[in-house]
Formats: sequence, structure tokens, C-alpha cells
Amino acid sequence: LNHFLFITITDFIHSDIILKIEVDEDKCTACGNCKEICPKGGYIWTIDTVAHVSNLSYCHVCTLCAMKCGPDAIKIIRNAPDE
Repeated sequence: LNHFLFITITDFIHSDIILKIEVDEDKCTACGNCKEICPKGGYIWTIDTVAHVSNLSYCHVCTLCAMKCGPDAIKIIRNAPDE
């Protein structure tokens, strides 16, 4: 299977910055650490069987979610190419 079928990708374009947060659903344990550490966690993150980004417009790009993710399931891409 194509590995990207199991990745949730959320894009946010703000001025000249293109931000993507990828959550690898194979690695995510839905522990909620990303939502807990995030200053705007209640606005950005939704946790069910895996973590999902629900509204990236509140993101400060602090990367705390990725740093706190134990299984390393969160990847933050700044200035990603516009696809």
C-alpha cells in the first residue's frame, strides 16, 4: 500500500509561509500529548483513534506538538512547496 494513505496532511497558508502538519497514523497512539502541550490545543487538535489537526489557523508554529510526540508521529513542514 502507498504509505501516504495513512498520513493526515493539513495545510495552512499565511502570507508567504506555507505550513503543513503531517500526522503519521501508523505511529500515532492518540495519547493527546500534542493537544496538551499546544498553547492553542483546544482549537487546533482533535483526538480520537489518532490525532487530527482541526484548525491550523490558530497555530503559532512553536513545534511543541512535534517535540512532545513520543512516537515521533508529527512532522511540521515550514515553507513547503505550494502543491
